[in-house]
Amino acid sequence: MSLSVVGADYANKRGPTRRFEIAMCIPGEPTELRPEPGNPADPQAVAVYSARGIQIGYLTAERAPWIGSMIRNGREMAAIFQAPTPYGALVRLAFDGDRPELPPAHEPVQEVDWDGVDPVYDEN
Repeated sequence: MSLSVVGADYANKRGPTRRFEIAMCIPGEPTELRPEPGNPADPQAVAVYSARGIQIGYLTAERAPWIGSMIRNGREMAAIFQAPTPYGALVRLAFDGDRPELPPAHEPVQEVDWDGVDPVYDEN
């Protein structure tokens, strides 16, 4: 399961910025999910930390309550860094003793040269 990590543009209290730390992350390296019940903005927030213990953001508000409740109830889960994104990052989760795996890499999209002619719309 892939989950979005948001909040990359917010500052960390100490250490490198979240965007810098995301740039340092390597796909497949471990990440840590930490519920933050004392978070004044959202008591159901789940922070995401890199393998170096630097916060890279938070799980989205839609997913955090579900994942946070599983963590609090002792469900075994493992998380790895998947990829940077424009809004932050993706992490990959696995449950109950399974190991998360990166999804297959996509083939690069090949651009098509239409010689300036739009195949859908042509004024002639």
